[in-house]
Amino acid sequence: MESAMKRVKLDRRFGREAFGDDPANYHSARPPYPQATWAALRERAGLKAGIDILEIGAGSGLATMALLGHRPRSLVAVEPDGRLADYLRTSIDDPCLDVVEAPFETADLKPASFDLVAAATMFHWLDPTASLKKIHGLLRPDGAVALWWNVFGDAGRPDAFHEETLHLFASHPSSLSSGDAERLPHGLDANARVGELAATGFIADEPQFLWWTLTLDPAAVRRLYATYSNVATLPPVERGALLDALEAIAASRFGGCVERNMTTAIYIARRRSSEAGHQSTWI
Repeated sequence: MESAMKRVKLDRRFGREAFGDDPANYHSARPPYPQATWAALRERAGLKAGIDILEIGAGSGLATMALLGHRPRSLVAVEPDGRLADYLRTSIDDPCLDVVEAPFETADLKPASFDLVAAATMFHWLDPTASLKKIHGLLRPDGAVALWWNVFGDAGRPDAFHEETLHLFASHPSSLSSGDAERLPHGLDANARVGELAATGFIADEPQFLWWTLTLDPAAVRRLYATYSNVATLPPVERGALLDALEAIAASRFGGCVERNMTTAIYIARRRSSEAGHQSTWI
């Protein structure tokens, strides 16, 4: 997570093009979601065979393939970056998949046509109120929305590599998903996320947090950090120097084995029916 310093945040629009330079590296470098993520969606979001799913910001398909593994009737994957949209089309061979190359805000989608709307580690790039209102209209009665994040960091556990490399990012803008001196990381701010859901017509379950550890060798550190939005925004020479420094620190000061604390935060909510009350199931 971020240090006490407050840095300039990247613009939301940057998220539409931040991750498509090397889709294959993004796909292999980013950690998968814990199996408990899919158990939560099965148990509380209605993920099962035969449903219609909308995935927002599908990226390289890290979540898409797992969702397709549950044999939905259809999965519409909305992805604004043409390079990632092409990667999805060529890397996933499934007749249930329909890739829509467009920002979610302007994507032409049929109202009341989905049983589940999913967004994996991307919803911080959208305006929450406008996007959740649109999602509400896209869901069928009793449909569910599932938003989840893989968060790099956990304030309750020491993270030596993060602390050792923090100075390298001191002058760089930070991702919208990051925390700072005044706010929690986006995915860990449960009060804000549940409040947004409640304000837009959803009844939210209690958020679920999964704590785990990601182990990386120096080359994997380089590949992973190359996918970060605040690294991708740097000029090529500066980006290369930063990645060189990260890889060198991993090799020389951590014996070639880096452990990063991870938290997977899961928010699931149901579309409020007209006769339902206005109280969330979680406060």
